[in-house]
Parts: sequence; structure tokens; C-alpha cells
Amino acid sequence: MRAVVFERFGQRAGVREVPDPVPAPHGVVVRVGATGLCRSDWHGWQGHDPDIALPHVPGHELAGTVEAVGALVTRHRPGDRVTVPFVCACGTCASCAAGDQQVCERQTQPGFTHWGSFAEYVALDHADVNLVAVPDELSFGTAAALGCRFATAFRAVVAQGRAAPGEWVAVHGCGGVGLSAVMIAAAAGARVVAVDLSPRALGLARRFGAAHCVDASGGVDTAAAVRDLTGGGAHLSLDALGSPGTCAASIGGLRRRGRHVQVGLLPEDPAVPMARVIALELELLGSHGMAAHAYPPMLEAVRSGLLRPDLLVTSTIPLAAAPDALAAMGTAPGAGVTVVEPWA
Repeated sequence: MRAVVFERFGQRAGVREVPDPVPAPHGVVVRVGATGLCRSDWHGWQGHDPDIALPHVPGHELAGTVEAVGALVTRHRPGDRVTVPFVCACGTCASCAAGDQQVCERQTQPGFTHWGSFAEYVALDHADVNLVAVPDELSFGTAAALGCRFATAFRAVVAQGRAAPGEWVAVHGCGGVGLSAVMIAAAAGARVVAVDLSPRALGLARRFGAAHCVDASGGVDTAAAVRDLTGGGAHLSLDALGSPGTCAASIGGLRRRGRHVQVGLLPEDPAVPMARVIALELELLGSHGMAAHAYPPMLEAVRSGLLRPDLLVTSTIPLAAAPDALAAMGTAPGAGVTVVEPWA
């Protein structure tokens, strides 16, 4: 098969032929219809993830058709249209037994723990636990965004963040996950303040329901701006980018007893303003994807038209363009979601 492969961290990847994957007894091989280009892929390419062994094929946000199944798989067969959370759970550890597959103790992640979906085919583990059926009315490009950014934002806003109608929600960083969070929070009835450096990203945030937008360029104190726009601070704030600055600004923009959810990956642990956390009794929460069993409410909101992940897809590229697009994410991450179509 054709796949995007990098041999060294931070050095340009290339497209080349590699052996086709085979399914594990509990797994499947999926013919990739579409795969999202995510900032997490860039972090992996940079060497920020200790699980990656070289050479490596990135890609963790995917949808496609089951091509082959392992002998122990009972719920899926070739031809099924599927997507998958980026955290593939084992289904048997204590966390999985409690329903918390997104923090599985023996999780695998395509594009990190093993070769991923920037390829014509990808192997996925524990298929009966992790695969999610894709409705016929959803394109693979739309469904691919569900596996990481949209599902992660859904759980971060709804389950972890507990966004409620009338509350103020601040979203720091309006890339794919941030714009998803804006859309989901607005659909939940919250009033959203979107924060980003990019005029295009802020324009999309307004389109998806943001009540206010804060241009973070030019040394603006974004935490103060959020507090001013919300009459004292956000009830819920999300760092959807993942940087020391956006993490601190998200916490700094909260009102008393507000909730911060860290969604964006951080290359290293940042300094956290704990004096403010204590004095205002703030909650600091992490959000790490969403388990497959939690997808139905999100899919129903998509089917009904309440949520429109299809609008987040702003660019579609072939596999040959993926190496340059991956490298560009460090300096020009773009707005919305870029989808790679390996068979284009």
C-alpha cells in the first residue's frame, strides 16, 4: 500500500509503498476513505510522543470500510462503514469495565502506538470494543473528523465541561477542535467567546455560533478581554490549542468556581497559576477523546442537523500533499479541518 512515512522526527515525510497491514485476531484492517490532518499528528512528527518508534506512519482520525477481520471479531464484517476513537481501548481493564475506555490502561492509538491512517489501509485493535458504525448519510470526510477533534470537543464541552444554557464558555484556539467546541457549546445554549490569532479562524467561529471573538494578536491580554466580555469571567473555558500561554489565559479568564478543561496537547507541562485556582476554587479538568459507546448522542445531534461537522472541513488533499501539509502545521496550522483522501 501507499503510505506517508517519516524516518526521523522533524524531517520531511515521504509517500512510499510499504507492506499491507494484517488484522490481529481481535482487530480489523480498514480501507481508509478519509483521514484528518490534526495538530496531534504534528506533535508526533516532532517527537513529542514517547510511544512512536521509527520509521512511522502518522494519522489517527479516520473513517473507511472494513477490509479484513480477525478470527475473534464478531460484530463487524468486510464492507462495514466505520470510524473509530483515536483511543482504541482493550475492553477488559478496570477503566474499561467502568466505562472509561478513553483512559484505557492498555490503550492503543493508530498513528502513535502503531502505524496510522495516512495510508491506504490501517490496522485497528479490539474492533468489537472500538468501531463505530458510520451512517450512510455521512461522508467519510465528515466522519473522519469525529474520531478525534469533534468527539474530543463534544466530551470536553458536554461531559467534562458541563456547559449549560446561558453560561459563558471561552474557547482558546480555533483550529479543528476549537471550532468544534464553539459549535457544540453554542448548540448547548451557551454564550461563546472565541479567542485566536487568525482572522479567518475567528470568522469561522462567528459562523459557528460565537457571540464574541477576541483577536489574540498584538500582545492582547486575552484573559482580561474574556473577563470583560463576560461580566467577570467565563463559567467554562477550554484550551483547545495547547500552549503555556493559552493554558494560563484560559485559567485566567474564569470567574469564581469556573471550570478549565485542557484539550490541546502540551509539549511539556506549563506553569499553572495555582494561587488563582485556590482563591477562586477553580476546577482544572483534562479531556482525552471519547469512548465508542458514548458516540450515539453526538451522532444523533449530527443526524438531526443540530451539529454540522461537515462545515468544519475546509480543505481536502491527496496523500501526496500530506507531508507538506503536516510540516506546515507548525507555522501555519490553518483554519478548520484538512482531510486527506488516500485513494484520490
